[in-house]
Amino acid sequence: MAASDPFAPSRSPFHCLAPMMVQGKRVVAVPPKSKRRLSIVVPSLLVASAGAIVGGLAIAQDAPESLLPPGFDDPAPAPSPTPAPASPPPTAAPMPAPAPAVAPPDPAGAVAPGSAPGAVPGPFVPPAELSQEELSQIPSLEELEDLSTDQLDDLLGLKPKFDIPPAARRSLSQVGLLAPNEGGMPVQSFARQPPRLVRAALAGTSGPLVSRWGHILLRKTMASRLAAPLGMDPVEFAALRAGVLNSIGEYATARALVQDVDTGNWNGALGDEAMTAFIATADMVGICPLIRLRGVPEETEADQARWVMLSAICNAFAGESARAVSQLDGALNDEIAPAIDVLLARRYAGAAGRGQRGVEIEWEGVDALNPWRFALANAVGEPIPEALLQDIPAYYQRAGATMAMAPLGERADYAARAASEGIFSARAMVDLYSAVYANDGVSGEPNERARQLRTAYIAQDPSARIAAMQSLWLTDQNGDYGAHVLTAYAAARIVPAEAYAANADELIASMLMAGLDRDAAAWAPIVADGSQGWALLALSTAQYGEVTQSALDTFVDNDASEDQRRSRFLIAGLAGLGRINADDLGAFENRLSLNLAKTSRWTQVIEQAGELRNPGLTAMLVGLGMQGESWSQMTPLHLYHIVQSLTRAGLEAEARMIAAEAVARG
Repeated sequence: MAASDPFAPSRSPFHCLAPMMVQGKRVVAVPPKSKRRLSIVVPSLLVASAGAIVGGLAIAQDAPESLLPPGFDDPAPAPSPTPAPASPPPTAAPMPAPAPAVAPPDPAGAVAPGSAPGAVPGPFVPPAELSQEELSQIPSLEELEDLSTDQLDDLLGLKPKFDIPPAARRSLSQVGLLAPNEGGMPVQSFARQPPRLVRAALAGTSGPLVSRWGHILLRKTMASRLAAPLGMDPVEFAALRAGVLNSIGEYATARALVQDVDTGNWNGALGDEAMTAFIATADMVGICPLIRLRGVPEETEADQARWVMLSAICNAFAGESARAVSQLDGALNDEIAPAIDVLLARRYAGAAGRGQRGVEIEWEGVDALNPWRFALANAVGEPIPEALLQDIPAYYQRAGATMAMAPLGERADYAARAASEGIFSARAMVDLYSAVYANDGVSGEPNERARQLRTAYIAQDPSARIAAMQSLWLTDQNGDYGAHVLTAYAAARIVPAEAYAANADELIASMLMAGLDRDAAAWAPIVADGSQGWALLALSTAQYGEVTQSALDTFVDNDASEDQRRSRFLIAGLAGLGRINADDLGAFENRLSLNLAKTSRWTQVIEQAGELRNPGLTAMLVGLGMQGESWSQMTPLHLYHIVQSLTRAGLEAEARMIAAEAVARG
């Protein structure tokens, strides 16, 4: 009987990472030649893994308010007065220092607590007799002969927890990639924050953001070298941050973050996020250190299929080719997974070299992709049928855009979403299309876009360059701005002139997608007051000053967006930046039915973070409040508090870019 597909994204591959002791015994699985697994119990020698994690379902939201964790939408109750704590008596003993999150290993020859060095050991106590049931579960000599080296080490308790010496192990006091002097957030951004607040905010950020610049800011925050909140396990903090990165499509960054924690310190949650990141980046061997250290965990039959194939891949790359071939042949014969998944695993394992045979991949009968198939097919250079790539979901576009081994034409198609969401920078887009242009094997729309981009850069006539950019902008639909990101540097090469005033709005919007605010500001004498270009410059230009009521009136009168969303975003952004006086703000709030004074638990918390000038905490709360698939899910109230809090926290540049992006894409 063919097994059901065990590789759906909702499956969690790390249900059984947490070790569990059972009455002083340790349990291990000894895989026989069939699918059946033999459980063996030996007192004091055997190890078992058991545990579970609770997976959450990402639910589509209609508005950012509904995306906040419970309690963030409601105003906080007035705090009751708390009496000041009494001063401790002078003779009070000092509080003991908190224990480290990860205790160092006991040194060799350590003395048991309460014993003095050189103490005479007590009388010998014979071990308790084994029960008949325990004796019956001791493996036979034949079964022991079938065990691999790793299984024997696990059976005898010889497998170490760490694969690196103590002196080389990394501290968990700071985990991350970007130090403050490299553009990261301050190390202590979350150290003094309540763990409950940090946990709720990070766990509640479970989807992409509507803002490209909000995405970039959140990615930088999650990748920063940070200390965990006092009272929170640093590994849990790293797992929550990796989960946020995975949820917004930053799989390569998530992989780098989990690899900054020694594998021996991983818990189940961090292992889950690591598996998601490794598969999304087609790096199947990335999980091998965990498998080699802890072995294959006991799981349900569906999840066990993934682990058997991953174990075989790891064995192949560890030089145990014959064992890998045997495992994958057995998996194919036992039909523990669809044949396409096992065949792709065999092809991947074959890249390790010796003992592997040629594998022919048959897609006939395969009617859907899953992350496993998509990753392995791209990793081994196996073409995916066009029928499976039609209307491909967003997950595969985000993952495929960053896979260097994927076909260039497909990557160019996926890159539009990656650029629009903030995964790709403008320079990364130009590099990708430069490779497309130089590759004679790429044809069709990607090749045409590459040619248009080249014209936008090198044409002698500025009108021809603008025309090439316009042809690219036509590919942006439904608020996507991937083509505007692609042309950002080409737009900055156009010298401002009255002859091109009709194109100023799109040129300015394109430049601001890459943060080229100074180049955009050069168009200020060209754009007319009340135009979209004027609105973008009023928000994005540093030290712009207050705007005039007449210009605002003109913009609102000419706004044809749905529910005058752009006008509402403009007023909210100007108010957050402090560029509109109180009288004009009140008048336009009434005219556009705005209420920027409304409060909720989220608005109160993000305001406090801004007032405390904590950029890391503010950026985390920005990500929490900007979740959604399009700007139609964003509210002017959220935009106002985001821009205001970022400005107070010292992130005015990001606040200006987010405000301008809201008007451009609203």
